[in-house]
Amino acid sequence: MWFRLVYAVIFGIALVNYFRIFQLLNGSDYLTVFKPTQLHAQLMLSLNAFSDGWAIGFIFFGFHLALLGYLVFKSCYIPRILGVLLVVAGLGYLIDNFVKFLLPNYDLAISMITFIGELLFMLWLLIKGAKIPEMKNQDETPG
Repeated sequence: MWFRLVYAVIFGIALVNYFRIFQLLNGSDYLTVFKPTQLHAQLMLSLNAFSDGWAIGFIFFGFHLALLGYLVFKSCYIPRILGVLLVVAGLGYLIDNFVKFLLPNYDLAISMITFIGELLFMLWLLIKGAKIPEMKNQDETPG
């Protein structure tokens, strides 16, 4: 599942902008060449770049979560309701972060409600997941 790698890389790139904010705020001598307004503009640019990169990462995370939910739904071992809740959680992330770019004044966070599927899936894996019997490999020949 290459989605995990993609959103991890995007989150890493977004964090570079976040650490740049700390560099601008540390008060080093080489920053004295900037006027305060220029420094504030650079801070806001880095903060907005971090926020936008984080949102793009969450778009890929939403796709990953929706695909995981579909696979859980098709699974015979995990309750189907968890798959449905994971798909809903993935759609919540997708809606929140696509709308952030399409409607900048959008202020409702759907993913704050839909995360319940992620939480229940985690708890199910911790409590029941370790007790799932292993599937026997059908290609093995007695020997």
